[in-house]
Amino acid sequence: MVEIKKLNQFTIEDQMKLGRNGYSSNGKYVIEKSENEELTTISIRHIILEKPYEKDWLHHEYDIERYQEMLPLGFSFGAYEGEALIGVAIVEPRDWNKTLWLWELHVSDRHREQGVGKALIERVCQEAKQKGYRVVGLEVQNTNMPAISFYRKVGFLIEAVDLSFYTNNDIKDGEVAIFMKRKF
Repeated sequence: MVEIKKLNQFTIEDQMKLGRNGYSSNGKYVIEKSENEELTTISIRHIILEKPYEKDWLHHEYDIERYQEMLPLGFSFGAYEGEALIGVAIVEPRDWNKTLWLWELHVSDRHREQGVGKALIERVCQEAKQKGYRVVGLEVQNTNMPAISFYRKVGFLIEAVDLSFYTNNDIKDGEVAIFMKRKF
């Protein structure tokens, strides 16, 4: 039985035990922009890829240190099977606009597609509503269709894109930041 409870500590070892820090995607959103003095248009179109897009990134100690600073703020949760940490939702409150920012949602490889991620998101949203927050937001890459599909299923919608979030050539390089939100 999986139990969702407040996350009090999260180490680089915990992160590594959760497994792959990355994804494989059979599709992506193509982002296109046109602009003139009268009209700026940004379109987001889903396509299927000929071969899967693979993305992996390293575990960084500075990320873990930043997450540790967020934990005492009370909006981060862990999914536990017995004593084993099998998933995390690390969240930062932004009081100035009453939003919560989801920095990390990670479920161990062998516990995916079993409702653990959904349970973590629902617990974060429950806490947000109880404390008077109006939105949970996050950033995801246009190439991460498994994550975008999951977030849509749990109530998030695409609200914005940033065409230079990662580099000055995001559209050309093929990875664009998509911002999704779940409003209450």
